[in-house]
Amino acid sequence: MHINGIDIVIPVYKPDDKFRALLKGLAVQTVRPDKIIIMYTRRDEGDHFAPELIELAMAAGDTTVIELDRSEFDHGGTRAEAFRHSTADVIITMTMDAVPYDDSLIENLTRHMLNPTVGAAYARQMPAETSSLAERFTRNFNYPDEEICKSAGDLEQLGIKTFFCSNVCAAYGRDVYEKLGGFIKRTIFNEDMIFAHKLIMNGYKIYYESDARVIHTHDYSALQQLHRNFDLAVSQAEHPEVFEGISSESEGMKYIKQAAHFFTENGKGYLIIPFVWNCCFKYLGYILGKNHKKLPAFMIRALAMNKGYFDKRD
Repeated sequence: MHINGIDIVIPVYKPDDKFRALLKGLAVQTVRPDKIIIMYTRRDEGDHFAPELIELAMAAGDTTVIELDRSEFDHGGTRAEAFRHSTADVIITMTMDAVPYDDSLIENLTRHMLNPTVGAAYARQMPAETSSLAERFTRNFNYPDEEICKSAGDLEQLGIKTFFCSNVCAAYGRDVYEKLGGFIKRTIFNEDMIFAHKLIMNGYKIYYESDARVIHTHDYSALQQLHRNFDLAVSQAEHPEVFEGISSESEGMKYIKQAAHFFTENGKGYLIIPFVWNCCFKYLGYILGKNHKKLPAFMIRALAMNKGYFDKRD
């Protein structure tokens, strides 16, 4: 048996040098994609996907560009629409700032996808050379160097991390994806974890492929962390069927304790102070997001990273 086609879906908005590096990285893969489906969000009516970027993408695989207005973008709905344009056995989602670390990304990411019990696999996210020590710790904490196969039997031990699967770079089997109804069509965040919950609760496995690596990193400020965690918590509050009863606070305490040890080991124990400060903003954003329905509309818009999501609310 072999995989009959591998397509890649990439939502794109304001493409930059990282996106160019991504396309160049796809062109030299040991396993090449059959098609690249680009969901391009226009900045305004006169904006269109640049021909030079189409040329770069075509060097990696047949390319389809679908343009949409900013009001049409949705984390789940946009990806679900892109999947409709693919007939491949395996579909890989990537974000436009996830740059392949080497030429074996696709090969390593898809190596377990022939197993009918595996519904998804996701890649390891590596820090950039310019990343701060705090960001290096965060990437290593969330993306260790050991492969993991997760199933419903891991819920007691892993808790909410059982459902962790990042669309920064993840592979999905078409048959299972369609059988379970695909990505939720409207969500502010966490479309990947919401679908991962479906996979796990329906008896499928999720692989964390530590040898499949992308460079993907963000040195967020404290305020940016607040906005991001606000959106994250809104998605959790709106999907109690996934997140209710599985606490993520204990994971947060583990995160801080390991960070203190990491900074001390690297001779920079003083960094724990700004790190904890950032964590406080993360937690504040999380609490506000969990309770967003109690907040006035103007405050919700001020706190949200994805403000357009609330413009489309019924």
